[in-house]
Amino acid sequence: MSGPPAGTPYWGPAEPAPQPQVHGVVTADVAVVGAGLAGLACAYHLAERAPGLDIAVIDAQGPAAGASGRGTGLLGPRAGPAVDRAVRRFGPGTARRMHQASLRAVTDVLDLCARLDVPWVRPGAQIMAARSPGGLMALARQARAYRELGLDVPVLSAAGIRERVGVAYRAGLVHRPAAALDPAALTGALARACVAKGVRFYGESPLLTVRPGDLVGPELVFPHGRLYAGQAVLAVNSAAQHLNLPVGTVFPLEVYALATAPLSAPAYEALGGRAGYSVVDAVPLAPYFRLLPDRGVMAGGGSAALPSGLGTPRLQAQRERAWYWLERWLRSLHPELAQVSVTHRWSGRIAMTADDVPVVGPLHGFPDVWYIGGCGGHGLALSVAHGEHVAAALLGERGTGDPMPWHRSRAPRLPVRGPGRALLRAYVDIHGRVVRRTC
Repeated sequence: MSGPPAGTPYWGPAEPAPQPQVHGVVTADVAVVGAGLAGLACAYHLAERAPGLDIAVIDAQGPAAGASGRGTGLLGPRAGPAVDRAVRRFGPGTARRMHQASLRAVTDVLDLCARLDVPWVRPGAQIMAARSPGGLMALARQARAYRELGLDVPVLSAAGIRERVGVAYRAGLVHRPAAALDPAALTGALARACVAKGVRFYGESPLLTVRPGDLVGPELVFPHGRLYAGQAVLAVNSAAQHLNLPVGTVFPLEVYALATAPLSAPAYEALGGRAGYSVVDAVPLAPYFRLLPDRGVMAGGGSAALPSGLGTPRLQAQRERAWYWLERWLRSLHPELAQVSVTHRWSGRIAMTADDVPVVGPLHGFPDVWYIGGCGGHGLALSVAHGEHVAAALLGERGTGDPMPWHRSRAPRLPVRGPGRALLRAYVDIHGRVVRRTC
């Protein structure tokens, strides 16, 4: 492999302005911890709707340093479990509302990208496809559920998929609206828009703990100082676990991605370049691919790992195995991909819950503190929507409609410490091996 060292994302850095650490005692009307898409969307909408509000954004590193800058930029509809499972769990009415909310989230992100002049936004369609028997069964269940709910999600035959992306899948579903974009560019644009609206930023300041304040609002403790706020938003995703936040179990999974050098123009068009298609396998954790603006291809999925205290050599060996399999899978899709060089390989962390439903709600026992996290790998659209939802809630603008299933303060608990963690790791590993054998 040529190019930057392993671990370097395809996307460039968000390039924020230098940010001071939290030192001494700092105050704010609203403190947002986490400078990813959810936290920055929350700060942006707060500043836009309440211009006089004193808002501080604090991050352990800086904007887009976490999952928001290390994703693969697939913007598509999905909120919580697959639609057929959502019907069984929540009923048809709520399942329909969940899907429609995810569609609105996609269009809202596209509108936001246009407003902030985000580069590398490629509207198109997202095809959920299958090659394995398990994937076909999953697609059939989802197609039936969409049809019974009266949702417009067309079915594609094998010939229809090949006509669009030149890859041999057996069937698929077409999701619109969808797009492919640069997630770090969106995050950086949000950060700059927040600065332009007067939001203060602090970097290199990991949150150590949060406490109910003595007089008003919470107290946030950092290595070199404290911040007292009237209200706080903890957009910290799976960091909730080591902060011992009372949000149930929101645990991290490490996932993997790679990008290639540019293809020839005919090969790029054969893989759907003109129409901007992305393809996601219907099996959970299964691999997917999208095209890049420089005519390269990006792929992700196929493996996941529960982060542990592995030493650096073992952790790197685990990543190398995941990248090796993902590269082989990508090269198998089309003859033009057989010799293209891989230029970038990296990993990132997503946050999962036991029931695949995010957590967006006030923190129990902590007045005026909200938490956002647990999108399960579908956070590009949902994180922005969740940030806007929490901003509206803090300003007293919440609507009177029924809440979504993810408007909750806790996820189910899982035994992720001691023997339970080993069992969860074994489950993830076995699931990944099944995916790699069948895709």
